Amino acid sequence: MKLSSILGLNARTQQFSYRVNTARGKKTADSKLQTATVLKKAGIPSPEIFNKFRKPEDVFKFAWESLPGEFALKPSRGMGGEGIIVVKKKAKESGGRANLHQGALGVGVDIATGITTKAIWHGEQIVYKPGTERKLRGIKVPFWTTCLETAVKSQIISGLGYLGVDIVLHPEKGPMVLELNAQPGLQIQLANMTGLKKRLERVEDLEVRDAEHGVKIAKALFAERFLDRVKAEEGIKTINVWETVRIVNSADEKADILAKIDTGAWRTSIDRQTAIDLGLLGKSNILWEKTVKSSMGKEVRPIIAIRFYLAGRRIKTVASIANREGLKSKLIIGRQDLGGFLVNPIVP
Repeated sequence: MKLSSILGLNARTQQFSYRVNTARGKKTADSKLQTATVLKKAGIPSPEIFNKFRKPEDVFKFAWESLPGEFALKPSRGMGGEGIIVVKKKAKESGGRANLHQGALGVGVDIATGITTKAIWHGEQIVYKPGTERKLRGIKVPFWTTCLETAVKSQIISGLGYLGVDIVLHPEKGPMVLELNAQPGLQIQLANMTGLKKRLERVEDLEVRDAEHGVKIAKALFAERFLDRVKAEEGIKTINVWETVRIVNSADEKADILAKIDTGAWRTSIDRQTAIDLGLLGKSNILWEKTVKSSMGKEVRPIIAIRFYLAGRRIKTVASIANREGLKSKLIIGRQDLGGFLVNPIVP
């Protein structure tokens, strides 16, 4: 992880939280009661509130035996997990708090697949859950896409442009929002071994139409490549400048297309008419648009989600749309998608 990609406390506050979070949004996030009201109004699932204590003496008047076997006491306004009491059998060192600095585990997740990648505990990388032989990597998080969509929906209704959304998986009801954080913790960067700063800069000016669109952007931009695993299991594959790839169309059918492997280009690009023929230029598949300069002047190019198979490997990425009419190749594969490959420069 590069130092320049890490988001620090001052940058978080000045460049993001202070600038893009509204006063209304901060007020809502600071109150768990207001958060619950906003979530309920928007139809976003959140845990049931059994009771509200407004005065200290209310605690002694409450019928505690009416509560289920596991529950939590939380202050309406609190930060960093302070003031939380969890009545739960398996909440040992962290006391049930989901805060890394209080002893909780931090586990990184591949945003495209929902599979855990790395884990930290007390700031150190670990492989197994403490006290067990259970690996923390390679675990598939249930309802992952729903978790992401729930987080985006929460952001849309919150009035916060930058936030953290705490989600719990209910065994019967699925993903539920615990709370919103206007200034979420930054140690999660260690769990993912990926800096937040660069990721935030990449999405800062993008227009998100709805939750589904936002999730598509995130999955396309921030999918883990798992290059180390690929190299170990499959070895580095050698490919030629010209390769026939199998591209997946909108109906999940595969079509063969001649592609040029271009290490001089960063991003993969596809011919506009070819994309139309494959059903890939529909509104739901356009992630964002980018203005580029060319010999013809300024041009707005859509960026779409695309999947194809190169030398037997499945690649899920983004591609820009270009007019390649009359050219030999309708698909250019840029170096962003060439990790784990060696390119033979000799043209047959």
